[in-house]
Amino acid sequence: MLKLHYAPGSVASVVAITLNEVQAEYTRVRVDFANSEQRGAAYLAINPKGRVPALETPRGVLTETAAILDYIAATHPKAGLVPDDPYDAARMRSAMVYLASTMHVNHAHGARAMRWADEPSSWADMKRKMPQNMSENAAYVEEHVMTGPYVLGDAFSLADPYLFVVSTWLAGDGVDIAAFPKLAAFQAAMWERPSVQTALSERILRRD
Repeated sequence: MLKLHYAPGSVASVVAITLNEVQAEYTRVRVDFANSEQRGAAYLAINPKGRVPALETPRGVLTETAAILDYIAATHPKAGLVPDDPYDAARMRSAMVYLASTMHVNHAHGARAMRWADEPSSWADMKRKMPQNMSENAAYVEEHVMTGPYVLGDAFSLADPYLFVVSTWLAGDGVDIAAFPKLAAFQAAMWERPSVQTALSERILRRD
């Protein structure tokens, strides 16, 4: 049995949605960030990084969202979440790496600037810059990542739950998604997917 460690509204929501897409059986364990449970000894024994998601599998614990998604796709091949075509698969992973290494990092500069600087004045400066950075990221996605209703045109892939969850952070980051019509239409369609509705009903995903 798989066990997902998550915090509501975090990037771990991507994993929950993907597990729902493939109809995997898994248990859910909430990590209480408000009380710093992720820094406690019990959770650090599961994930020494002190982050979510962490997915317990029969062979051990996996961390890092993209790696977990690849595992889910590989163990549920009939779901077809990774294209057979090498170029399309690389384009999918290119979008996922951009979300992880650029857009997620820019988002974190708002609430978790202390990861990068010690002075509160630096935190405030990063937070002020965050809406501009996230807006530029959304523009890049709009112009260069979305190739149709989904990242890969008509084909749903691992990149789509990832992009969806990151797109839900835009409003809180001071970005009006309506300025990006393709991204807004994508997000609206994703909210209707049963996998997303399940994650929402289980309070893994937030709709603030």
